[in-house]
Amino acid sequence: MSYHRHACAIGVAAAAFLALSAPTMAEDLVNTGYFGDVAIKGYDPVAYFTESKALEGSPQYSYRWLGANWQFASAENRELFIREPTRYAPQYGGYCADGVSFGTVTTNIDPKAWRIIEGKLFLSYDPGAAEGFEKNPNKLVDSRKHWSEVENTLVSEKLGTSWQKAR
Repeated sequence: MSYHRHACAIGVAAAAFLALSAPTMAEDLVNTGYFGDVAIKGYDPVAYFTESKALEGSPQYSYRWLGANWQFASAENRELFIREPTRYAPQYGGYCADGVSFGTVTTNIDPKAWRIIEGKLFLSYDPGAAEGFEKNPNKLVDSRKHWSEVENTLVSEKLGTSWQKAR
């Protein structure tokens, strides 16, 4: 096999791997904590917008999206989410927005530590971090700047884990 053919074969294999891995990578970016597959620790993402408070959802009203189970306080909230999930889902996959502003990943969030800024839901690891995120506009700017870097770290860690499992 010539060098050119060998390089093309590797390129095609890499593209196929990435294409097949892309849905898995997107799913892995939803913060489901350390155990299980429930987003926002079971809290209703729609209630932050409609009730202006953190409400626990119920497995009775759940919906699977991006590889995670999202729970809602009512069938009505679930339907609102199904129609427009990106409107209600937290930014940065539900990882701590304050951590992202520093270019780090903080998995442990407090669903009661939240803010809606510019129509988007941001979660934090504690109420003080949520307040600081809201009061310091540079944190929003920094989190947007660092998100692609954090996202790449999450994907790399997941692929590293998958690679090690395959050995």
